[in-house]
Amino acid sequence: MALRLLYLIFAQGVGRLVLLGQASAVKDAELLAPRHQVAVLRRANPRPRLD
Repeated sequence: MALRLLYLIFAQGVGRLVLLGQASAVKDAELLAPRHQVAVLRRANPRPRLD
C-alpha cells in the first residue's frame, strides 16, 4: 500500500512538471479539443423540444 502511495505521488509530481514545461499553445489545444468534441456531440444529439 505504501508503494502505491509513493507511485501516485510520483506520478502527480511528474505530471505537474510536464505541465510546467509545456508551451501555452499546447495548453490551449488541450482545452479546445474537448470543447470541439462537445460541440460535435451537441450537433449530433440536439436537445429535445418541449412542446
